[in-house]
Amino acid sequence: MCGCFGVRFFVVSLEVLTIAKLDHQLNEEIRDKEIRLIGADGAQLGIMSAAQANALAEEQGMDLVKISPNATPPVCKIMDYSKFCFDQKKREKEAKKNQRVVEIKEIRMSPSIDTNDFDTKVRAAQKFLSDGNRVKVSVRFRGREMAHTNLGEKLLMDFALKCAEVATMEKNPKLEGRFMAMFLTPKNNK
Repeated sequence: MCGCFGVRFFVVSLEVLTIAKLDHQLNEEIRDKEIRLIGADGAQLGIMSAAQANALAEEQGMDLVKISPNATPPVCKIMDYSKFCFDQKKREKEAKKNQRVVEIKEIRMSPSIDTNDFDTKVRAAQKFLSDGNRVKVSVRFRGREMAHTNLGEKLLMDFALKCAEVATMEKNPKLEGRFMAMFLTPKNNK
């Protein structure tokens, strides 16, 4: 007699999270015969063994950090490693904060758009451009409208003329399948 028992298996995944990635060798991890040593003030202290350099670093209450492992002999520096890591993270955060991501906003129209709708789309594009974003303006052709792509091109050129004071045309209108599109980029006002 064969029966099924209510046995459940749980798979537990253990993830090891590394808080900080150490790119440098520190203190006792440095096992080279001889190294070129740079002091905490930036002065060259000469070539010596790793043990001597480590003793000097301990006397000053700092860490011995291998900065350039590929050099001959490897270059090490006496420094406060935790302060160095903190300053590096701070610089990375500052650089990330000052980055500006340019988005591409898209405005879609049809060739039979009315003037009020057209003006509304132009105002929206001008707002996007003044915020510093690129704008992709596209016209969608359906059915028999494909025979009159020249109307779509004229519509896009009129659109570019209305936005000329805040934008420049990056790409001329180009037909791609059932869509005709062009790109507008904001003018630099410096």
